[in-house]
Amino acid sequence: MTDVTRLFGFEIIRKPVNQVVREAIAQVNISVVNTINPHSYIESKGDQEFRNALFESDVLIPDGSGIILASKLVNKVDLKKIAGADLFSETMSQLNEKSGSVFFLGSSDKVLNIMAERASTDYPNVIVNFLSPPYKDSFSDADLTCFIESINKCSPDVLFVGLTAPKQEKLIHRIKSKVDVRMVSGIGAVFDFYAGTVVRPHPIWIKLHLEWLVRLIGEPKRLWRRNFVSTPLFILEILLVKFGVKSFD
Repeated sequence: MTDVTRLFGFEIIRKPVNQVVREAIAQVNISVVNTINPHSYIESKGDQEFRNALFESDVLIPDGSGIILASKLVNKVDLKKIAGADLFSETMSQLNEKSGSVFFLGSSDKVLNIMAERASTDYPNVIVNFLSPPYKDSFSDADLTCFIESINKCSPDVLFVGLTAPKQEKLIHRIKSKVDVRMVSGIGAVFDFYAGTVVRPHPIWIKLHLEWLVRLIGEPKRLWRRNFVSTPLFILEILLVKFGVKSFD
């Protein structure tokens, strides 16, 4: 079995999350671990910077039931979903075992303080530092310099960026060559999940591949596009491939 499966032109990892994390934090050089799901794939088709950021990730994990379905139907390859929350908990557990450190970049000071307080109990051996970036559509060079200096001052093992996609992936792509970390990953809503400001659906919904439905009901304004635009377009592409009308590039 190969370590990756090629889908939509992207190489998606087939390794279990514990191996992904263990190998990433053992690297001397930075390892960019990002997620891919139907929405990010569709968005990347019209956003070259985002597409490049995904392409140039060192690891792409399958985050989304649609990716699992596409892999099975198109490649006849079974993948196991790895959500951003799974990546986060596994990383924090491994950092706790080795008395490592983490830096959270994103969200509000309120959310970040809650995360740090909870982590002090859940992962007492992990040193936590964080920074809340200014709320804006795009970051200036001065913003990036501030982020880089703040991160490097702490020299963490892992950098988690908690912004919305594709903003977080683009930011990572812009700073990855200048930050002194071993692993960096954009994990979006996980910051709110861990802080408890947004409740993640019960595991039974996740197991049934219906996490998307519960989240849509809870945040319809934010998630309507990914469910009513990106998902149908993604399913259409799968059908076109299955019937031989086109192939994924």
